[in-house]
Amino acid sequence: MIDETVYSTLRIEAERDEVRRLVVGAVVVRHHRVLILRRRRSDYLSGRWELPSGVVEPGEALDDAVAREVAEETGLQVTGISDYLGEFDYLSGGGARTRQFTFVAEVAAHGPVTLTEHDTHLWTRLTGEPPVSDEVREILGRYQQRQRDPRGWSAYSLGSGA
Repeated sequence: MIDETVYSTLRIEAERDEVRRLVVGAVVVRHHRVLILRRRRSDYLSGRWELPSGVVEPGEALDDAVAREVAEETGLQVTGISDYLGEFDYLSGGGARTRQFTFVAEVAAHGPVTLTEHDTHLWTRLTGEPPVSDEVREILGRYQQRQRDPRGWSAYSLGSGA
Protein backbone atom coordinates (compact mmCIF):
# COMPACT_ATOMS: atom_id res chain seq x y z
CA MET A 1 0.00 0.00 0.00
CA ILE A 2 1.01 3.62 -0.44
CA ASP A 3 2.34 5.79 2.36
CA GLU A 4 -0.46 8.24 3.21
CA THR A 5 1.92 11.23 2.99
CA VAL A 6 2.19 10.67 -0.76
CA TYR A 7 -1.31 12.01 -1.32
CA SER A 8 -0.69 15.27 0.54
CA THR A 9 2.70 15.72 -1.14
CA LEU A 10 1.12 15.36 -4.57
CA ARG A 11 -1.51 17.98 -3.74
CA ILE A 12 1.11 20.40 -2.39
CA GLU A 13 3.23 20.02 -5.53
CA ALA A 14 0.21 20.59 -7.79
CA GLU A 15 -0.75 23.73 -5.89
CA ARG A 16 2.84 24.99 -6.06
CA ASP A 17 2.81 24.40 -9.83
CA GLU A 18 -0.50 26.32 -10.14
CA VAL A 19 -2.40 23.31 -11.43
CA ARG A 20 -6.11 24.20 -11.35
CA ARG A 21 -7.72 20.79 -11.85
CA LEU A 22 -6.75 17.40 -10.41
CA VAL A 23 -7.56 14.09 -12.07
CA VAL A 24 -6.81 10.54 -10.94
CA GLY A 25 -6.22 7.58 -13.20
CA ALA A 26 -6.03 3.88 -12.38
CA VAL A 27 -4.06 1.00 -13.82
CA VAL A 28 -6.45 -1.88 -13.14
CA VAL A 29 -4.95 -5.34 -13.67
CA ARG A 30 -6.67 -8.69 -13.95
CA HIS A 31 -4.94 -11.89 -15.10
CA HIS A 32 -1.85 -9.93 -16.22
CA ARG A 33 -3.93 -7.64 -18.44
CA VAL A 34 -4.58 -3.92 -18.01
CA LEU A 35 -8.02 -2.39 -18.44
CA ILE A 36 -8.36 0.44 -20.96
CA LEU A 37 -11.56 2.21 -21.97
CA ARG A 38 -12.60 3.93 -25.20
CA ARG A 39 -14.31 7.32 -25.07
CA ARG A 40 -17.69 7.56 -26.73
CA ARG A 41 -17.79 9.10 -30.20
CA SER A 42 -19.90 12.00 -28.85
CA ASP A 43 -17.37 12.92 -26.12
CA TYR A 44 -14.43 15.32 -26.07
CA LEU A 45 -11.44 13.42 -27.52
CA SER A 46 -13.84 10.85 -28.95
CA GLY A 47 -12.52 7.39 -29.71
CA ARG A 48 -9.43 7.81 -27.50
CA TRP A 49 -8.42 4.85 -25.36
CA GLU A 50 -7.59 5.71 -21.75
CA LEU A 51 -7.30 4.38 -18.26
CA PRO A 52 -10.26 4.67 -15.91
CA SER A 53 -9.90 8.26 -14.72
CA GLY A 54 -11.73 11.35 -13.63
CA VAL A 55 -11.77 14.65 -11.78
CA VAL A 56 -11.06 14.81 -8.06
CA GLU A 57 -14.01 16.48 -6.33
CA PRO A 58 -13.35 19.46 -4.00
CA GLY A 59 -12.16 18.16 -0.61
CA GLU A 60 -11.98 14.56 -1.85
CA ALA A 61 -8.97 12.43 -0.93
CA LEU A 62 -7.00 11.13 -3.94
CA ASP A 63 -7.40 7.48 -2.93
CA ASP A 64 -11.16 7.98 -2.48
CA ALA A 65 -11.30 9.61 -5.93
CA VAL A 66 -9.56 6.58 -7.47
CA ALA A 67 -12.06 4.19 -5.90
CA ARG A 68 -15.03 6.36 -6.91
CA GLU A 69 -13.90 6.86 -10.52
CA VAL A 70 -13.11 3.18 -11.08
CA ALA A 71 -16.51 2.21 -9.65
CA GLU A 72 -18.37 4.89 -11.65
CA GLU A 73 -16.70 4.08 -14.96
CA THR A 74 -16.35 0.29 -14.73
CA GLY A 75 -18.54 -1.02 -11.93
CA LEU A 76 -15.43 -2.61 -10.36
CA GLN A 77 -14.76 -2.27 -6.63
CA VAL A 78 -11.29 -1.03 -5.64
CA THR A 79 -9.88 -3.06 -2.75
CA GLY A 80 -6.57 -1.24 -2.46
CA ILE A 81 -4.04 1.06 -4.10
CA SER A 82 -0.61 -0.51 -4.33
CA ASP A 83 1.57 2.00 -6.19
CA TYR A 84 1.85 5.53 -7.51
CA LEU A 85 3.09 5.53 -11.13
CA GLY A 86 3.47 9.25 -11.81
CA GLU A 87 1.64 12.18 -13.29
CA PHE A 88 1.32 14.19 -16.44
CA ASP A 89 -0.11 17.63 -17.15
CA TYR A 90 -2.45 18.74 -19.93
CA LEU A 91 -5.02 21.41 -20.73
CA SER A 92 -8.63 20.36 -20.20
CA GLY A 93 -11.26 20.90 -22.87
CA GLY A 94 -12.09 24.15 -21.03
CA GLY A 95 -8.44 25.25 -20.99
CA ALA A 96 -7.66 24.57 -17.31
CA ARG A 97 -4.19 23.33 -16.43
CA THR A 98 -4.85 19.76 -15.31
CA ARG A 99 -2.64 17.14 -13.65
CA GLN A 100 -3.46 13.44 -13.74
CA PHE A 101 -2.02 11.32 -10.93
CA THR A 102 -1.99 7.63 -11.84
CA PHE A 103 -2.08 4.76 -9.36
CA VAL A 104 -2.22 0.96 -9.50
CA ALA A 105 -5.66 -0.02 -8.21
CA GLU A 106 -6.40 -3.51 -6.98
CA VAL A 107 -9.99 -4.60 -7.64
CA ALA A 108 -12.22 -7.39 -6.39
CA ALA A 109 -11.56 -10.52 -8.45
CA HIS A 110 -15.19 -11.03 -9.46
CA GLY A 111 -17.65 -9.05 -11.49
CA PRO A 112 -17.88 -7.94 -15.09
CA VAL A 113 -16.92 -4.49 -16.37
CA THR A 114 -20.03 -2.32 -16.56
CA LEU A 115 -19.42 0.81 -18.62
CA THR A 116 -21.23 4.07 -17.96
CA GLU A 117 -19.08 6.71 -19.69
CA HIS A 118 -17.28 4.76 -22.43
CA ASP A 119 -18.44 2.71 -25.38
CA THR A 120 -16.16 -0.31 -25.01
CA HIS A 121 -13.27 -1.72 -22.99
CA LEU A 122 -10.25 -3.90 -23.58
CA TRP A 123 -8.07 -5.97 -21.30
CA THR A 124 -4.66 -5.57 -22.95
CA ARG A 125 -1.49 -7.56 -22.29
CA LEU A 126 0.81 -4.57 -22.96
CA THR A 127 3.07 -6.74 -25.12
CA GLY A 128 2.46 -4.58 -28.17
CA GLU A 129 1.49 -0.96 -28.48
CA PRO A 130 -1.79 -0.38 -26.68
CA PRO A 131 -3.88 2.26 -28.48
CA VAL A 132 -3.40 5.00 -25.85
CA SER A 133 -1.82 8.46 -25.69
CA ASP A 134 1.94 8.84 -25.30
CA GLU A 135 1.46 9.96 -21.68
CA VAL A 136 -0.56 6.87 -20.78
CA ARG A 137 1.89 4.66 -22.69
CA GLU A 138 4.71 6.07 -20.54
CA ILE A 139 2.72 5.36 -17.35
CA LEU A 140 2.07 1.78 -18.53
CA GLY A 141 5.78 1.41 -19.28
CA ARG A 142 6.54 2.36 -15.67
CA TYR A 143 4.02 -0.21 -14.50
CA GLN A 144 5.68 -2.92 -16.62
CA GLN A 145 9.14 -1.95 -15.35
CA ARG A 146 8.02 -2.20 -11.74
CA GLN A 147 6.53 -5.62 -12.39
CA ARG A 148 9.90 -6.80 -13.71
CA ASP A 149 11.93 -5.17 -10.89
CA PRO A 150 9.88 -4.36 -7.78
CA ARG A 151 13.00 -2.91 -6.11
CA GLY A 152 12.81 -0.04 -8.62
CA TRP A 153 9.60 1.34 -7.10
CA SER A 154 9.51 5.05 -6.46
CA ALA A 155 10.10 6.64 -3.08
CA TYR A 156 6.35 7.27 -3.09
CA SER A 157 5.57 3.61 -2.44
CA LEU A 158 6.13 1.54 0.67
CA GLY A 159 8.60 -1.26 0.61
CA SER A 160 10.74 0.47 -1.99
CA GLY A 161 13.90 0.35 0.07
CA ALA A 162 14.19 4.09 -0.44
